[in-house]
Amino acid sequence: MDIRIKLFATLRHGRGKELSISLEQGATPKDAIGMLEIAEKDIAILLINGRDGTLDQPLADGDIVAIFPPVGGG
Repeated sequence: MDIRIKLFATLRHGRGKELSISLEQGATPKDAIGMLEIAEKDIAILLINGRDGTLDQPLADGDIVAIFPPVGGG
């Protein structure tokens, strides 16, 4: 199945803004972030098709996964 990954802020470095990847049926966002070599601790918000998602939620063909890192500053 094919999904789109949208990366934000620091997660874009060396990866780009948006990626299309192919995964096995029944794959999860955890599988996708593993392929992209993103550490779980570097994910603050995970959206699947614009709604809150979890790392273990099964994905479907055509899903859009948006990943945001923790925000710092002051």
